[in-house]
Amino acid sequence: MRLGILGGTFNPIHLGHLILAEAAREQARLDQVWFVPTAIPPHKRPRELASAAARWDMVRLAIRGQPALRADAVELRRGGVSYTVETIRAIRRRVPRARLFLIVGSEMLQVRWVGLTEIAESCTFLVASRTTARPRRPRGLRIQWVRMPRIEISSSMIRARRHHRRSIRFLVPDAVARCIARRHLYRNQATLRLAPPHVWLRQTKPRGASLRIPPHGQSPWGSTHR
Repeated sequence: MRLGILGGTFNPIHLGHLILAEAAREQARLDQVWFVPTAIPPHKRPRELASAAARWDMVRLAIRGQPALRADAVELRRGGVSYTVETIRAIRRRVPRARLFLIVGSEMLQVRWVGLTEIAESCTFLVASRTTARPRRPRGLRIQWVRMPRIEISSSMIRARRHHRRSIRFLVPDAVARCIARRHLYRNQATLRLAPPHVWLRQTKPRGASLRIPPHGQSPWGSTHR
């Protein structure tokens, strides 16, 4: 199996993420693309990070009905700061025969990665550039460039539009937009603080439900959580 891994905070997931996943899937002939929401991002601290439960549900809603796209909770289940090298190890244990492809934006090539040598030995990097200029290629990486249209959509833009009571229609899937509205996400930046995943999960877990984040595509709280 040729397996693409697309990680991120998905705060929120938007059409740009889906276009990137589809471009990578098509051009690299991937059998599946797994969306892996980050517990706590190592490279940035968003001022308004939605709960792990909310981001997990938004990813699931965004890819519903797409058999080649799956949601994976490996980083949410592990908790703490999410390092790609640990995620790759966990996925490699589960699908030891898969050929792994790590889907990233070109800006991530300039970031200092923990365990980059091990990641490079396990994965081919599928790199999408938002500009025509390609950044310097780090030594030792297997890179395949992904061609995709220039999409001027970002999660920070969507959060800002919500904060200023502006429409996010056609920027996120309709089901995600409804989830954001139902949960009242990104309306008041002063009320949301970065907190450990176990705190987010405890705060958003339905009363009486037991916490269970499955490995693929189901709600952490079973059919009772929408």
